[in-house]
Amino acid sequence: MFELLEFLFPIMFITVFVIVIGSFVATGVKGISEWNKNNNSPRLTVPAKVVTKRNHTGVHHHNHNGHSHRTTSSTYYVTFEVESGDRMELQMDGCEFGLLVEGDEGKLTFQGTRYLGFERE
Repeated sequence: MFELLEFLFPIMFITVFVIVIGSFVATGVKGISEWNKNNNSPRLTVPAKVVTKRNHTGVHHHNHNGHSHRTTSSTYYVTFEVESGDRMELQMDGCEFGLLVEGDEGKLTFQGTRYLGFERE
C-alpha cells in the first residue's frame, strides 16, 4: 500500500502543478488576445440607452506574519442597448458607473469590448 502511495504522489503533484500553471497561462493568453482584439477594433460612437447596471464585489483574505487581512474589490458593468436592439455589457470604473442611470440615452463610445465613454443627450 505504501509503495502505491509513493508512486502516485509524484504523479498527482505534477498533475496539479500542470493544471495550475496551465490555468495561469490560459488566463494570460485570453487577456492578451482580448486586449489585442480591442486595439485592432474601430472606435465607434453610436446612439445607445442604458438598460441595466450591476457590480460584482469580491472579498479576498490574506494572511501575513500571523495577521489576517481582508480586502474587497468591485467590478462595474453596464448593459447598453443600441438602435438595432442589440445589447452589450461593458466593464467600466466606479466613477463612470456612478454617473449613469438606467434609462439614460446618449452616445456610447467603445472599442471592441472596451468602454470609452457615454455622453447623455
